[in-house]
Amino acid sequence: MTSTRVKVRRAYEEPHPTDGTRVLVDRLWPRGLSKERAHLDEWCKDVAPSAELRTWYGHVPERFEGFADRYRVELGEPERAAALAHLRELVAGGAVTLLTATKDPAISEAAVLAEILSD
Repeated sequence: MTSTRVKVRRAYEEPHPTDGTRVLVDRLWPRGLSKERAHLDEWCKDVAPSAELRTWYGHVPERFEGFADRYRVELGEPERAAALAHLRELVAGGAVTLLTATKDPAISEAAVLAEILSD
């Protein structure tokens, strides 16, 4: 569930005129994507899930619900909470597109963030 103000897209997709502020929310830079082609406004890697959580999840669809729950807990940690607050400020200012290199953005940290930011 995302609002019209918060979208989730793959970082490899071409920008869309309605994207608004484009923010990469992955900890690692997308493989094979140049900075020019990414058309990013920001890279907010501090909001990304921990390496431990990412490794545990492994983008196994059956683990997404558990991943989302654990990730929401991690978002309460000071560094991630500050990054999330920054994303909230961006959303308050207009449309935001959260970008991820994940093959299925619907089961990514970007999807969890979009749901939180749309509340």
